[in-house]
Amino acid sequence: MDLTLSDEQKMIVDMVRRFVREQIVPLEDKLDPDADELPPEDLQRLSKITQDMGLYGLDTPPEYGGPDIDLVTRALISFEMSQHRAGLYAPCYGAFGGARQAQLFEATEEQKEKYLYPMLRGEKKVFFGLSEPSGGSDPARAIQTRAVRDGDEWVINGSKLWISGADRADYGLVFARTDPSKGRGGVTCFIVETNWPGFHVRRVVHTLRSSRYATELQFENLRVPHANILGEEGGGFSIANDRLTRQRIPYAGECVGVAIKAHEMAVEYAKIRETFGAPLASRQGIQWMLVENEIDIRTARWLVLEAASKADNGEPFRTESAFAKLVAAEASFRVVDRSMQIHGALGVAKDLPLERWFREMRIRRIGEGPSEVQKHVIARDILGQSLR
Repeated sequence: MDLTLSDEQKMIVDMVRRFVREQIVPLEDKLDPDADELPPEDLQRLSKITQDMGLYGLDTPPEYGGPDIDLVTRALISFEMSQHRAGLYAPCYGAFGGARQAQLFEATEEQKEKYLYPMLRGEKKVFFGLSEPSGGSDPARAIQTRAVRDGDEWVINGSKLWISGADRADYGLVFARTDPSKGRGGVTCFIVETNWPGFHVRRVVHTLRSSRYATELQFENLRVPHANILGEEGGGFSIANDRLTRQRIPYAGECVGVAIKAHEMAVEYAKIRETFGAPLASRQGIQWMLVENEIDIRTARWLVLEAASKADNGEPFRTESAFAKLVAAEASFRVVDRSMQIHGALGVAKDLPLERWFREMRIRRIGEGPSEVQKHVIARDILGQSLR
C-alpha cells in the first residue's frame, strides 16, 4: 500500500486543516468547554464554507449530492476534522454535513422522498435504534424487541437503550425481531416516526460524553406500516452490519486525529516546561512516553488507511475495519492519557481539551462495537469458522 498522498489529497488535507485552525478553534475560545453545538448563524456560515470547498455532505454518495471522494480520502479528512476540543463526537460541529444514517440509502424511492432527502437537506433528524438493555454487541441474538404482523401493519413492543438523539429526532431506524426462530435472519429494520402513538422516550441516560446524552426508548403496541420496512423482512442485521463495518473506518480515524493533536500538545509542552532546571523534554521518562505516543499513532493511522484502501479496491475489509477500530480506540486513549500526564495538573484542567478527550475517548473503546467484540470478529476471521 502506497501512503503517498496524491496532489488532490494534499489539497483536501490542507483545506480541512486550515478550516479547523482558522474557523473552528477560534470559535471554541468563546464556547463552554463541553459545548457540542454552534449557534445557528455560525453553523450556517461554516457550512457555506465547506460547500464552497466541495466537501459538504461527507459519507453521502455523489449521486445524492455528496463529495466524490474515496474512503482513503475520507479517512484523511477524519484525521484532520477531529483535531479540536469537540472533535471526537462533534467534528467541526457538523459543518461538513453528511448522512447521519447511511442505511437509508437502501430505502425505496418512496421512503427516500419521505425520509432520506429531508434528512440530507437538514429538515429532519434521525436516530439509530439497535442496542437494547439485554445487550448491543450481539444484536443477532440479543434483540428482544418484537414486531408482529397485523394486516398491513406491524405491532412493535420492547425497548432500546443508549440511543443518541432520539428525544430530538423526527424518525429513526428501529431493529426488531420478526422471526424468533431465527438469529440474524429474524431481525427486520423499520422506519419509525417519533410522533406515532406507542413511541416513548422513557429516560435520558447521562454518560461521560460532554453535553450529548443517550436515551432509553419504550415501544408499547407501536403500529408501523408494512411499507416502512427498510430493505427486506429479515434483512435488518445485514443492513446494520454492512454499513457499520464501513462507518467504523472514519470513526477510527477521528480517534487518531484527537491522538495526533494531543501528542502535538505534549511535545510542545515538554519543550517549554522546566523541572529542576531543565525542560521536561530532556527527561528520559518523558522522551519514552512521546516515543510510545508516536508508535501508537503511526500504527493506528496505518491500519485505518489499510482498511480504507481495501474497501476502495473492492476487497473484503471486515477484518481490517475491526483492526482499525480496535487499535485506533485503544491506542488513541493511551496517547491522550500520556499527554495528560506530561501536562501534569494542567492536563486535567478545563483550560485544555485533554480532559474532555480523555472522558470521551474512553467511550470509543465501547462504542461502535467494544474492543472485545472486535477481537472476536478478528479471531473468527482468522480461524475461518463461526465461534460461539
